[in-house]
Amino acid sequence: MNHEDGRHDKRNTTPKYERAFYIGRFQPYHLGHHKVIGMLINEVEELIIGVGSAQKSHTTIDPFTAGERVMMISKAVSEFDIPFYVIPIEDVEYNSLWVSHVKAMVPPFSVVFSNNPLVERLFYEAGIPVRNLPMFNRGKYSGTEIRRRMIEGEVWESLVPKCVADIIYEVKGVERIRKLAQTDYGGR
Repeated sequence: MNHEDGRHDKRNTTPKYERAFYIGRFQPYHLGHHKVIGMLINEVEELIIGVGSAQKSHTTIDPFTAGERVMMISKAVSEFDIPFYVIPIEDVEYNSLWVSHVKAMVPPFSVVFSNNPLVERLFYEAGIPVRNLPMFNRGKYSGTEIRRRMIEGEVWESLVPKCVADIIYEVKGVERIRKLAQTDYGGR
């Protein structure tokens, strides 16, 4: 059931999991992520959102800082009626240690939602169930496409929640990525 303001009312559903973990780079958080989280609120009582590769920023592939991504996600997800935690997760050099690293950084969880084959494998080997997620118009709703449009000066704002576009403008994210895309020779 939905509230008149568009927020989801989870009282009429029975979540399957108490607390779930969902990780992504969110460079930037877009409507594909937003639709996935909109579905997850029917599956879980609480959601942990891991901001992966938290140490990376200021490149054309990873232009936004962990703090900027936390702002984007927190603002967008606050429209859903679900307790959530947004936690930056830095990469570790050894994949075999990554699950232990994640578990040390976030609250306990009973299931992982991911489509990343490496993430799936690592959690599977650690004995933690992994559920796949639907992809929503992946060609359109992808960080790669959004960053490309920003660099090329094309319309990208319709691919992210409005609050995320506002944050990107606030931190001068489009200006940053365009500058980062330049080379000493003026090209890319």
